Amino acid sequence: MTPSTAVPTSPPGSAPRGRVRRWLRREGLPLAVMLLLLVVARSSLANHYHVPSGSMEPTLMPGDRVVVDMRAYGVRVPMTSWTLWPGDAPARGDVVVFRSPGDGTRLIKRVVAVGGDRVDLTDGHLSINGRPLARGPGLPEDFGTREARLDLDAGGGPDIHGLVVPAGQVLVLGDHRGASLDGRYFGLVDSDSIYGQARGVFWRRGDGPGWRRL
Repeated sequence: MTPSTAVPTSPPGSAPRGRVRRWLRREGLPLAVMLLLLVVARSSLANHYHVPSGSMEPTLMPGDRVVVDMRAYGVRVPMTSWTLWPGDAPARGDVVVFRSPGDGTRLIKRVVAVGGDRVDLTDGHLSINGRPLARGPGLPEDFGTREARLDLDAGGGPDIHGLVVPAGQVLVLGDHRGASLDGRYFGLVDSDSIYGQARGVFWRRGDGPGWRRL
């Protein structure tokens, strides 16, 4: 009888593991690069924000989905406060997403005053540097490049008298003045704490997709 020739066999499971390793060598690096670029784009270029409350009514409604331009005030290294190149300074009237000085929560409010401004707020109505922003009762506040319609159905909230905003900081308020936890409670916001500028609403509850520029 002719002795049989032994056929070498691979250990169970070695072939699938080999295929996985080959796939990782071939596809893993491009995939990792793509994921890194997505993270950088999301952190440094554009993002979105889900509005949780009615503090910015009627401009923003609860449930709104908002596009946030992360380049507006400078491009930063993701997960840090290091600026790669500077952008514009926050301006009066901008709707911004920022880190609360109180507890670090991300909030969305309107910048109403910047460094050097003198602020007075009476019954929810703003005066900046001695000039009332609304031209008359029931009219929107005019920030120059933007207007803000207010909701005063809950009153105006706490007043402000003679506040001068230091350089490098801003005062943020909600458009729903009597129902907004804003700078009157947690104080002024460092400009470096602002993540980006809200550009528009792309989804509104009940209406679905659309575009409402801010």
